[in-house]
Order: sequence, then C-alpha cells, then structure tokens
Amino acid sequence: MSEQQRQALDALLRSLPRPETQPTPAELRTGFAAAMTRPAPDGVTIRRTALGGRPALELEPAGAAARGLLLYLHGGGYVIGSPDTHTGLAGELAVRTGLRTTSVDYRLAPEHPFPAAVDDGLAAYRELLDTGTDPRELVVAGDSAGGGLSIATLLAARQAGLPQPAAVVVFSPWVDLTLSGASMRTKEDADPIFTEADVRAYADLYVGAGDRSHPLASPVFADLTGLPPLLVQVGANEVLLDDAVRLAARAGADDVEATLEIGPGLPHVYQSEHGRLDEADAALDRAARFLSSHLPAPGKAGHVQEH
Repeated sequence: MSEQQRQALDALLRSLPRPETQPTPAELRTGFAAAMTRPAPDGVTIRRTALGGRPALELEPAGAAARGLLLYLHGGGYVIGSPDTHTGLAGELAVRTGLRTTSVDYRLAPEHPFPAAVDDGLAAYRELLDTGTDPRELVVAGDSAGGGLSIATLLAARQAGLPQPAAVVVFSPWVDLTLSGASMRTKEDADPIFTEADVRAYADLYVGAGDRSHPLASPVFADLTGLPPLLVQVGANEVLLDDAVRLAARAGADDVEATLEIGPGLPHVYQSEHGRLDEADAALDRAARFLSSHLPAPGKAGHVQEH
C-alpha cells in the first residue's frame, strides 16, 4: 500500500461518526448505510427476492456460470448492515467468481437477539438445498459478524444433518463474543475503526445476558470437524485479528483445510475498499480463486442430491 493510499484510507475510516452518546440501533443503521453503501459493479443485475423466509438480494453478474451459487452473509455486528449496504462487496465477489450470489437480510439485534441470525442463516441454506442446489456447487462467504455467522450457519447445518457446501471464505470474522483474544487490547491503538468497548456494545445487543461462549455465537470455541475448506482473510491492524488467527487454528486442529491471510497494516474488512485500495482488489481476487477452485468443473457435479 502506498503512503498516499494509506492516508486516504485512514481519513475515510476516521470520518465515520463516533458520537459522544450511544446512538440507537436505528441511528446506527442509518449512519452505517450512509457511510458504507457502495453500488454493485457494472454488469451485475440485482433482483429483490426471498430466501429462508427473509428478504434477500440476488446479484447476477453478466455471463454468470450455469453452475454454482454463492450465499453471502453481511457484516455489521449483528445490529447494523443489510444486503443493500453490502451490495458492492458481494457484487465484487459475484463478478470475480462468475457466480449468482444471494445476500440474505437476516434479522438483527436487539429486536431479534441470538440465535435469530443463525436460525435465518440455516433457513436460507436449507432452502437452497431443498430447491435443488447441489451442495458441491454451493459456496458461502461473509464479513465481520457475517463471517462468524457463516461459520455458525455451517455448524447449524451439520447439526441438522445437512451436507456442507464446497468452500467458505470469511473476511475479518467476528467469532469470539467473549472478547478473549489478546488483540482486542493489543491492537486497539492500531485499529482505526473499533475499540474493545465498541465491540462489547455489539455483543451486549446481540447476546445480552446469554452465553457468549456458545459455539453458535462464538464459533472459535466450536468443534469445526467436517466443515468445508476455509479461507480466512484479516487485517493486521484490527482488534479482531486474534479471532481470525484462532479460527484458522481451530479449523486446522479439527482436520479442516484452512488458509489464513494476514494483511500487514490493513484494517477491518479492508476488502470493502475495492477499487480504492490495491490490497482489497488483490484479496478479493484470491478469495474468488479459492471459491472457484473448490467448485466442480462444468459437467462434473453429477446429479443433484435429494434432501
């Protein structure tokens, strides 16, 4: 990253509002949408649909492959964000993979606390399988809380006896709601977006007095045996660094193929700076190659499984 790019990125991140008083969830959502929403790339057709009983966006890149589907779960601390705020990021993955992508508007806290988001993720995943999607042609991706939710959804699917998808990619996943990672404190000064208090506030809204170490709330504490190949990308300058590092280690210990990429000097979900930051575009290219490499070649998927 050039010094000019770094300064521009720091200025952008530090321009995000940090009010003196705790804003309401509605105010948080409005501010986040205004600051972070980016349009889909050129050539991507967007359709409003539903999946698993929830609203969703379908993003179809021009010349989309006949096979393959990407399920995307957006970030936002389980409190903010939507498929609309993440249209740009999900659309970039859609274009790079050539896959039809469905981004789900799962229910948010505090109105719908844990495990509502996991229930919605599982319902969406189950409907894809029930309507004929071959799990060998299905991949999953998510960022931040959506990264944690991606892993939790696959754990819930395993518990329900459903087959796993071909691969999963997570960007800066939030997978420890107990905030026990050392980087929650050691990286606080380096992180231009979050403090430990910020992250704790989101956990308070999502889990409340519940068990924050529950495997579906904090998948870093789960047995990950049987999950599909996993790519974890994280920035070195974020309080969630250790969430990503420990998730990859946990996956490896449970005999899951796991790849961990740490971007030096980069912040939380730096992939959202696609088109502005060279490292973001390169990371998205690698993520797309990872997902595509685990999909069968055309004509090799076989018959669709019944469920």
